[in-house]
Amino acid sequence: MIRHYLSKQDAASQLVEQAPLLGYRGMGGGPSLYINPTKTFQTLEGFGGAFTESAATTWKKLPLAQQQEVLRAYFDPVQGHGYTFCRVHMNSCDFSLGNYAHVETAGDVELHSFSIDRDRVALLPMIQAAQQVAGRTLQLMVSPWSPPAWMKSNGQMNGGGYLLAQYRAAWARCFVEFIRAYEAEGVPVWGVSVQNEPEAVQTWDSCIYTAEEERDFVRDHLGPTLAAAGLGHVRIVIWDHNRDRMVERADCVLSDPQAAQYIWGTGFHWYVEDHFEHVQMLHDAWPDKHLLFTEGCQEGGPHTGEWAVGERYARSIINDLNRWTVGWIDWNLLLDDTGGPNHAGNLCSAPILADPKTGVLDYQSSYHYLGHFSRFIRPGAKRILCAATREALECCGFLNTDGSIAVVVCNRSDTAIAFDLHWCGQNYATELAAHAIATYVQMP
Repeated sequence: MIRHYLSKQDAASQLVEQAPLLGYRGMGGGPSLYINPTKTFQTLEGFGGAFTESAATTWKKLPLAQQQEVLRAYFDPVQGHGYTFCRVHMNSCDFSLGNYAHVETAGDVELHSFSIDRDRVALLPMIQAAQQVAGRTLQLMVSPWSPPAWMKSNGQMNGGGYLLAQYRAAWARCFVEFIRAYEAEGVPVWGVSVQNEPEAVQTWDSCIYTAEEERDFVRDHLGPTLAAAGLGHVRIVIWDHNRDRMVERADCVLSDPQAAQYIWGTGFHWYVEDHFEHVQMLHDAWPDKHLLFTEGCQEGGPHTGEWAVGERYARSIINDLNRWTVGWIDWNLLLDDTGGPNHAGNLCSAPILADPKTGVLDYQSSYHYLGHFSRFIRPGAKRILCAATREALECCGFLNTDGSIAVVVCNRSDTAIAFDLHWCGQNYATELAAHAIATYVQMP
């Protein structure tokens, strides 16, 4: 028997369990999907989203009941998505209420003025509350959008610029101070990325690194500084930008053995073209290093009620997982009904949108699509062989540590597709509606 969960366009409810599939003997002649759970690939780290000052501020404005609802929806391992793998910014980002740094005093290379007091207002309370609902500490990746303005060539956090050479050592120590400060708050850090989007000159918080500068910073400063501080277990993720340039950038850094020894893997985003083949290419070139999707969202406002947003998520997740990606981190966990707040006016969508005035929560298609993966494919799961005879049946499969098997199938086409699941010696007839996603689960 196969359990069956469905979300489809225009349905009154989503992520709804359907009648179980019963097996039959023989082979059908139509479209099919085949799995082999004895052939395994990468191990999954987990799924999650980003804690930003915007998300946390929006969350804090909600009535207590809605605050708890948001946390249960994302982090409850039984009733919610069971998120375990998240991201947070160090210093401000575009989804902050304004520019700020943890070391505001110009020239303070000894970091005497280092402080996370601003994070204690909303960010840390939301993370701490999420951990309580999750019943565990979260795997948290820390990413900077910009060093403090006084460390940069342009003297400001916005508009690009680059890290001045004389401040590289102090900037590396900022990572140490941030990690230690968060750990003191009961929020351990799983890993760090060197720089969010190091090739993007933005009107908001941004900083430029060439591939050589990123390589040298990891090799000569960040890696040794973390190790000397007893933080060698904290993973270092490079690139943290789009798939288009990930091969060239990672090759430059990973080709240096002294830099590569400190690097856990490469992070990437989905903006600009898809380039899923680059994810596979990077795995083939560096199979000992990991791949992590670190950010994606629907840009250009809230996109309230748009079903295609969820389909974009599913297409990316399936294609990334099938090319050795070990984790998938969404962008803002929560935004208001305008797609903000955002100090640069760079409004975006989020899986849950909230009206701070009324407390009403609006669950978007992306929330439901993400749940088809995160609720059923758990940390430690191994990807298994999974292939369909129709391109319109986009699919991936995983073997969980408890022995259960979860297969996710997405149909973005305008036509329902009937197909057979060829599953462990049994066949199961099913149909996936147009613009729908299903998760099929076999318990051990």
